Amino acid sequence: MTEPNHPETDFTPRQREVLDAVLQLIVREGDSFSVARVAREASCSKETLYKWFGDRDGLLTATVRWQASQVTAGEYDGLPLDMVRLQAALEDFAANWLSVISSPTSLALNRVAVSHAGSGKSRLGKILLANGREAVADRLKALLQAGQKSGLLNIVDTEDAFRTFLGLVGRDLQIRLLLGEGPAPDSAANKARAARAAEQFLALFANEGGGKIHPGKAVQTPPSGQLELAIKS
Repeated sequence: MTEPNHPETDFTPRQREVLDAVLQLIVREGDSFSVARVAREASCSKETLYKWFGDRDGLLTATVRWQASQVTAGEYDGLPLDMVRLQAALEDFAANWLSVISSPTSLALNRVAVSHAGSGKSRLGKILLANGREAVADRLKALLQAGQKSGLLNIVDTEDAFRTFLGLVGRDLQIRLLLGEGPAPDSAANKARAARAAEQFLALFANEGGGKIHPGKAVQTPPSGQLELAIKS
């Protein structure tokens, strides 16, 4: 069955409550739940769930879209940029993305998707790629294209620049968390990592004369087994 199209900004408060219930189920039990199980957890009828989301895959798709909607492109509002606003928007995006990918719900979604990859047991991996990764890419690429249009960035391939930025921000953080290392970095550590990544990205892609790049805080990762990030002033 083809699920109804639900842009994440169109979810009603009640639908968001249902999707949050799905995320909590995935954290506790993986994705083996039924629509009936979701209905009980969310105090909602199966008929309403089918009306809203179409079928189980539609419910999973909406859940991933709702999770991905937590990643925003900072303070960028489509207006012309200067280097200060661009760097701040990149830092905000990066810190926000780090908090999402290191959250228990995101880790649970990825663990389930990886465990079922290639087995045919679940479409969650494909759903995550199409509705999680691509949704995040669209938001960041819009910011990068605005920076290019404003003459601040020199980007030949937006997809390559997008991947470079995410690589600088995330590094191996999510892999280590997925493998059980922890705890996840706190807000201050995420902001420091984000600032450093934005500075490194602009060192690679900023046009000369586009404006001064403000130095980010250096971030040092402690030895394996201690994922709290130390921040040098």
